[in-house]
Amino acid sequence: MKNSILLIAFFCIAAIGFSQETESKYDEKLAKSLNADERGMKQYVFCILKTGSNTTATAEEKNNLFKGHMDNITKLAKEGKLVLAGPFMKNDRNYRGIYIFNVATIEEAQALVATDPAVKANIFEVELTPWYGTAALQETLKIHEKITKK
Repeated sequence: MKNSILLIAFFCIAAIGFSQETESKYDEKLAKSLNADERGMKQYVFCILKTGSNTTATAEEKNNLFKGHMDNITKLAKEGKLVLAGPFMKNDRNYRGIYIFNVATIEEAQALVATDPAVKANIFEVELTPWYGTAALQETLKIHEKITKK
C-alpha cells in the first residue's frame, strides 16, 4: 500500500511537472509581427536553383555574376524578402541552391528572382512552389548575424 501511494504521488508530481513544461509561451505581439497563423506558420515561396543553360560564360563573367548573386541575396535578406538562402553540396540533380522567399505568391517570387544577375544570365534556372512553414523562419537572419564572425 505504501509503495502504491508513493507511486501515485510520483506520477502526480511528474504530471504536474510535465504540464508546466508544456504550458503555452504564446507571444501574441510577436506572432502578429511575423504574420503567423494560429499554428505559428505562414506561407512562403520555396525556390530551387538549378544549373542553367549558360555554358559559355567566361570565368571572369561567372565571378562577376556570382558577386552580383551574393550582393542580391544580401539585399533581399535585409529587405526581409528572403528568409533563407544557401548552396547545395555536390549532387546528381544539378541542384545548386535554395531560396525561401517571404512572399505569398509565385508572381512576387518571380519578380524577386528576376533581380538575381546569375538567374538573368541563365547561370541558374529556378523552380518556384508555395511552401508552408514556421513564421519564426523570418528571425533567422537576426540569429545568423550574431553567430557570423565576418
